Amino acid sequence: MVVKEKVLPYIEARQEMLIKVSDSIWEYAETRYEEYKSSELLCKVLAEEGFAVTKGIADMDTAFVASYGNGKPVIGFLGEFDALYGLSQEAGIAEKKPLIEGGKGHGCGHHALGVGSLAGVLALKEYMKENNVKGTVKYFGCPAEEGGCGKVYLARAGYFNDIDAVLTWHPFTSSNIMTFNILATCSAYFKFHGISSHAAGSPHLGRSALDAVELMNIGVNFLREHVEQDTRLHYAITNAGGSSPNVVQAEAAVLHQIRAPRISQVRDIYERIINIAKGAALMTDTKLEVVFDKASSNILFNNVLGALVHEKFTEIGPVPISDQDIEYAREIRATLNEKERHLDESLTVAMFGEGGREIVRQFSDKDIIDFLYPYEPNEIVAMGSSDLADVSWNVPTVSFQAVTYAKDTSPHSWQQVAQGKANLCHKGLLHAGKVMALAGAELLENPELLTKMKEEFDRRRDGEVYVCPIPPDVKPSPLR
Repeated sequence: MVVKEKVLPYIEARQEMLIKVSDSIWEYAETRYEEYKSSELLCKVLAEEGFAVTKGIADMDTAFVASYGNGKPVIGFLGEFDALYGLSQEAGIAEKKPLIEGGKGHGCGHHALGVGSLAGVLALKEYMKENNVKGTVKYFGCPAEEGGCGKVYLARAGYFNDIDAVLTWHPFTSSNIMTFNILATCSAYFKFHGISSHAAGSPHLGRSALDAVELMNIGVNFLREHVEQDTRLHYAITNAGGSSPNVVQAEAAVLHQIRAPRISQVRDIYERIINIAKGAALMTDTKLEVVFDKASSNILFNNVLGALVHEKFTEIGPVPISDQDIEYAREIRATLNEKERHLDESLTVAMFGEGGREIVRQFSDKDIIDFLYPYEPNEIVAMGSSDLADVSWNVPTVSFQAVTYAKDTSPHSWQQVAQGKANLCHKGLLHAGKVMALAGAELLENPELLTKMKEEFDRRRDGEVYVCPIPPDVKPSPLR
């Protein structure tokens, strides 16, 4: 059993630096594959702390891996640092007030996610050094979780092939170990190329790309009736062909995204949607171009790892909450409407089924969820997606959440951006680092635990070989 007093002081001694790094990345607010300042700052800290850093891996300028130690076992930590479009917001207030109109903002907490993992890996390195612990620890800088699936490219390039276990976390409104499944997904742009012409004088000479987009969307909407119940189909018209109705639109494009419980289902639906797009092109006499954008798999659980992380989280207790945290949380929740103020109730029931209702009763009158949820593996399918899933098919992986936001704060909202530099967010990321450092130390010192974890991993794969859902000719791209 690893003694926490040998691990946690390393994070406490560095908390001022870690908070400063998190706040700096919040301010950079860089989006998919363009996180140059954020990536460079993390690399700088890791290099100064004695890690060997390799930048620009897996065809991604902002991806990197930092390594310390040598030999087995090898424990990996995942760090993210990408922001979202259109979520610029002033910090520390409880009103919508963009810093830059239409600008970018950290609406999913990845500024804290990357630094929480940084805290964990630095503490584990110091523990290994001071106690002569053998093994290797690696920090993976993972760009573009939002809409880019950076971890899938890392998996495709083989960066997780020699790793024994992977630890990561996510900022959230509650503290719990990830026990719910997520949906596999893929998305592609469907670009139609037609012929422009005067819409009144010579409409018969035109071939409308916008008509093709609309016909395709109608076809996909009819498809909704004939897919599995948990499937989700989304789309956004990315090019409507201009703003002149008296011109037949020669160019138009739509981005379609598919989500389903298994990647095999996603592949089947994707092929059907391609056929719908071909039909729309045929009906409008336009040419179709399909540009694959991204994809990620469904997750492969590891309950041995999940139980370990829950044990370590329980050992150090919940994230500490102050009266100041509660007051700010109350102000944030006052900006939510009645339906929004029950978001955590519905999410908890979705994650834990009927057992979630008892958890809900424990926080129904609170502004911050101030306790750790029980560990109850159930693998209920939740409706989100993440490139974390592809890591889990290559190496035993665990993710957990630590409270960093007021109850009912919606991800991808201005309220979440506003809380990104608050005391609760800082405390949550430091706490997550402590949990990961303790779990990592236990894995390094307990070979029996590693054996059980690997046995479960092999059992769950059941002989199935990982196939990267992104085609080999598709390269990472900021925007398409």
